[in-house]
This record gives sequence, structure tokens and C-alpha cells, in this order.
Amino acid sequence: MYNLGRHVENAAGKVVAFARHPVKDRPDESFLVRRWPDLTATCVATVFFWLSLTPSLVPRPWLLQGVIGGITAAIGYAVGSVLSSLFRAVVHRRPSERTRMRCWQVYWVLSPVMAVWLISESAHMQRQLRALQGLPPSLTWHTPMIALIAVAIWLLILLAARAIRLGSSKLIHGLDKLLPRPVAVGIGLLLSAMIVTVGLRDVVFDRGVIDVADRIAKATNFGTKEGIGKPTSRFVSGGPDSLIRWQDLGLQGRNFTGSALTSEKITDHTGRPAKDPVRVYISSSAPEAFSEDEPFKAQAQLAVRELKRTGAFDRKVLAIAGTTGSGWIDANVAESLEYMYGGDTAMVAVQYSYLPSWVSFLVDKEKAGEATRELVSAVREELAALPADRRPKLAVTGESLGGYAIEDSFGSVDALLRGTDGALLLGVPNFSPVSEELRARRDEGSPVWRPQFEDGRNVRFAQFPEKDLKRPPAAWGHPRVVYLQNASDPIVWWSPDLLFKRPQWLNKPLGPDITPEINWFPFVGFWQTTVDMAVSYGVDAPHGHRYGAGSVDGWAAVLPPEGWTDRDTERLREFIAGRKTPY
Repeated sequence: MYNLGRHVENAAGKVVAFARHPVKDRPDESFLVRRWPDLTATCVATVFFWLSLTPSLVPRPWLLQGVIGGITAAIGYAVGSVLSSLFRAVVHRRPSERTRMRCWQVYWVLSPVMAVWLISESAHMQRQLRALQGLPPSLTWHTPMIALIAVAIWLLILLAARAIRLGSSKLIHGLDKLLPRPVAVGIGLLLSAMIVTVGLRDVVFDRGVIDVADRIAKATNFGTKEGIGKPTSRFVSGGPDSLIRWQDLGLQGRNFTGSALTSEKITDHTGRPAKDPVRVYISSSAPEAFSEDEPFKAQAQLAVRELKRTGAFDRKVLAIAGTTGSGWIDANVAESLEYMYGGDTAMVAVQYSYLPSWVSFLVDKEKAGEATRELVSAVREELAALPADRRPKLAVTGESLGGYAIEDSFGSVDALLRGTDGALLLGVPNFSPVSEELRARRDEGSPVWRPQFEDGRNVRFAQFPEKDLKRPPAAWGHPRVVYLQNASDPIVWWSPDLLFKRPQWLNKPLGPDITPEINWFPFVGFWQTTVDMAVSYGVDAPHGHRYGAGSVDGWAAVLPPEGWTDRDTERLREFIAGRKTPY
């Protein structure tokens, strides 16, 4: 419907046009289209959300699925916005508003149906993954909540991005009055980028996330886990005559020394006379090791004095343990070795941080290598001064970031083999130098999740160690290095490269606990694996970042005591797997 419009006349008064105008009470169908988000970007964001529903390394709860969905949708929207802008710049043509409106209508009809169907399918795939990793197939999967969480996170990120864009536009507009346009745009974008970077790094991350984590970790570090008490053995730090006071050991130090085995406990299991094992631990806050110039060297020197005090250099095995960010040491690793040798062992560790491992990885990773390197150097120097027939066997061990600390102390597989009598490393992160070397130089045809190196002569990898360590059938040499590495451990496989590069661990054949439904997509795979790290302890060993009693087989392969049999390994494995971990 149109009104009669009005006449348009030229200078002579002659009518040259008759203009028509829409009836004013008719709704403007383009109003909402002009104000809705970019259609292309929204479609790409939706596809990214759908891709995030695919399974990854470990089963994830529905809440984290919503988080992954929201983050990846926001990334997809950014990618779609760039593609849309490039298309308009090249084609110089846009579809009509009526066409855009019809496309939006199709989107709103199809996307909810597809979302519900794909979220339901994702629940089915998660159940398959749970069964593959030994978990009950039952699963709570709130389809509406997953969608709502994803939309909420996407909108929050989108609003933040729009606010940044609006602020940049205002800044450029203000500079435009003082400077030439190209200069104003360049300076405005540069200042905006600096403000956002500094704000995220210094305000949100350093003064927000890190400060909160630091305060929580510091408060926790002064505590002691329930059931852990001050030791009465003179062979452990914090006990009688110790050079380090009990209250200065920190949470993980007190857990480690306060739960030390006694000769009676070891004898109860082995049926043979035993010794009280030596456990030495130097915390990052111990005043006895304080040195502003060389703090890690001072820690190492104190550790050696404590080892001498406890008679550690007279034991059969002396093990150096790399610690995680908080200073944690796996009780299974320590006790397996102690039971195996009847307590005739010593284990020493230093704490370089009390922060959680994920924070230490971001801010303290270098400290892990530096502190452990000083300890390794000090212990080896002391051992070199002893007669060869009186030296204990030197072993090294570490799990997660502790494994990285050990690897970084040696730098290469050849140095690790030359400098120790054996090594047991568990769930070592992807960026660790020796692991990287072994995967890069692995024998042709062996998968990256179970690499074979030089026919397994000195180094072997295992997820199911009771059978994996027997392959290949070639004879073992000495010294030996055993890696316990689960194919489904996200801490082993996480890397920034996942943003843009398909990982080798997805090549066929897949690992024994990896679902064939898994796939990789740019950006999406990175965030899936990142969230997997947060839930990698939610499965049972040997899956995710759980290694359980595998340390028994590991030590039995690396440094078996004289007369040790396969039956002894099986019996100790069953015992370690069946008892409650003390810390």
C-alpha cells in the first residue's frame, strides 16, 4: 500500500517525478535485521558450538561442556566476523534486507532443532567414552542447561568485545580531530591493544586470578592434612634432630614426611626385617635455606646436609623426586620403592612453589627446572666423592610438572642415562625436553602415544605396564628409564599448537582408551583439551592423569632388588592398588 506521495518539479515548474512513500503505519521489517548480530558470524559461531560437542580425551561433565561451548562459539563468531568483513570488502555487495530477514528466520527454525539433537548425540558419545575408560555409563547431561550456559558465556564475551570496539572507535574519533586520519587510526588501534593487553595481563590475570590463587595456596600451605602428624622417626625431615622444623615444611612437605612408612608397616607386608625409610624435604619457605642471591642452591645444600644427617648415602637406593607446582609427591611412587627395598631407601625433594600446578606452569615453570637442577647437581657431587662400592644407586622420579623438572635438569636422554641408575617418570607434560626428543626420534611405525625408542634398549613407555614393558621382546639394557604415559592424559598432550595444528596422537592407530568418535578442529580442540586437564583426575587409573599402582611395575623394571620376582611385583601392585592413599 502506498500513499499518493508528492510532486517533484523542476525550476520551470514542470512535474518531473512522482515520489511514493510507504504508508507510515506499516512496520519496517528491516529494523531488527539491522540490529541483530552479523548473520555469517552467528552461523559460524553456531557451527563451532556444535563441533565443541564432540568427545575429547576424557569424559567431561555437562557444566564444563557448556563452558567449552560458549568459549568456542565466541571464537567462531570472531572468525565469522572476519570472513564476513573480507567478503564485503571483496564483493562490494550485500544481500537485500528482505533476504537477510528470511535467512534469519531459517536460522531460528533450524538451529534450535540441530542443537538439541547434537547435544543428545554428544551425551551418547560421552557414555561410550566413559565405558571405554572403565566408568559407569550413566551420565547426567542437561541439554537445556548446556545450551543456556553456552549462550550466556558467548554473549558475555561478545559484549566485552563490543565494548572494546566501541572504546577503540571513540579513541580514534578523538584522535581524528588532532591527527591525520591514517595516523589517528594506527595510534588508536595500538593504544587500544596495549590497554586491553595490560588490563588482561596485569589487572585480570596477575592481580585477579594469580593473586586469588596465591592467597588461597598460601593459606593452604600453612595447614596439615587430617590424619598427618609430626613424625617420630629421626630419618625424616621434621622429625627429631631434623635441620628443618616441622612447621616450616609446608603442606605437601608435612604430608610427605608425616606419612612416612615405618619398618613395622613394611615388615607386616613383606614378612622380612625392614628399616625406617629416609625422606628429606626442603620447602620453599624454610628459613634455614633462605638466600636472596642463590635460593635454589641454598635449598640443595641444606638437602645434602639433611641427607647426611639421616644416613641417606648409606642406603641401597637414593631417589631424587621432582615435585609438582604445590610441592606434591605421589605417595604410590614413594611407597612402592620403599616396600620393594624393605625401607633401605632415601628420597629427597625440594619445593620451588606452593601454587597449584596450573598456576606454576604459567608463572613458575622455570623455577621447577632450576630448583631440581641444583638438587641433582648437589647430590651427584656428594655421590662422586664416595668410593664406588659404597655409593647407593641413584634414581630420579617425577610426575606431571615434577617429571618436567627432572627432565629439564638433564636436558637430553643421553644425559639422563649417563647421570642416573634409573628413572621413573609419570604423566610428563608435552613441553618437557627429553620426552620431546624421544617422540621426535622414535622408531618408525611406533605411535606417538606409545613411542618405541631404539628398540626399547634403555627407554620404554607404558600405559598398562604389566604387559607394555615387555614390548619389544628385545633384552633391556642398563640403566633403564620407564615412562608411564596414558594415551588419554590431556596433561601429556596439551600444547598451544592445538589451536591450529592437528596433533599426532589422533593419527591411526588410536590409543587403547581413545574413542574413535574423537576429532580435531581448529580452536575447538585446544579448548577441549584445556578443559580436559581440569577433569583428568575424574577417571580411574590407567586413564586420564591417573597412574595408580603402575609405579610398582615401573620400579620393578627400572631398579629391581636382588631376587625380586614377577610374583613379588604382582603382590605389591595389588597391595598398593587396594590401600587408601595417605595424601
